[in-house]
Amino acid sequence: NCRPPHPPVIVPKLPAPPIPSALKGPPARPSEGNGKPTPQDQAAHGGMSVVDWVDERTSLTGAARWLMFRKIPKGTNWFYTLGSATLFAFLSQAVTGVFLAMYYRPDASGGAYESIRYVTNDVFLGQFVRGMHKWGSSVMVVLVFLHMGRTFFFGAYKYPRELNWVIGVVLLILTMVMSFTGYLLPFDQRAYWATIVGVNINGTGPLIGPYLSDFLRGGPEFSATTLSRFYSIHMLLVPGAIAAMIGAHLYLVAKLGTTAPPWLRAKPERELIEERL
Repeated sequence: NCRPPHPPVIVPKLPAPPIPSALKGPPARPSEGNGKPTPQDQAAHGGMSVVDWVDERTSLTGAARWLMFRKIPKGTNWFYTLGSATLFAFLSQAVTGVFLAMYYRPDASGGAYESIRYVTNDVFLGQFVRGMHKWGSSVMVVLVFLHMGRTFFFGAYKYPRELNWVIGVVLLILTMVMSFTGYLLPFDQRAYWATIVGVNINGTGPLIGPYLSDFLRGGPEFSATTLSRFYSIHMLLVPGAIAAMIGAHLYLVAKLGTTAPPWLRAKPERELIEERL
């Protein structure tokens, strides 16, 4: 009753389904190892894949393309870079300010002055970063005035850019507030007495002057609370307001565009010329 063993069943192997073209990686460039990807190429491809994955879910490239790829009027020159220079100065102040805040102590009994002295004398590159922050504030104020002067003399405050001009004025005021509140933070003799003079000058203003002085001092007299109040305004309140105003400012610049220099006259369209004739 011995039966011969059954032959093995051979199951045909089905071909793999084709990969959609959207999921295929880009072909290797001729310069990338003759078709053999190197570790650097694989790392670059992985980075691009991550960027594509994020962009597919956020569509950030559309916003970036709308912000950067826009028409520029004829006659654009170096005067138009004053706004970008001011933005760079603000970013430099933000980065160096974060570094200084890691060591600063808003203590009126000596901690503020000692922390600044420690940053200047003992911290690696502390004097360099503090110098960038100190002189960068003056540079930012100068750039804001130059940028607003260029906007005024080029007539870029007229319709439909009036709101952007108002935002620029607010940014100018916030920049001055930032400089004024930061001047007290070293809490040496010069900063102390200069701030007292500045607060007293603010108190001479009509209507809100006395209330503004009391708000800045944190009371009727100059005390330790004044240093804490100036530090919170300088580090938290004003930078957040400036960042928000810069975002609105850049949005309106990208939406409305920039104006041509006043010495360039717009050429009328041929259709308008024929209609006049």
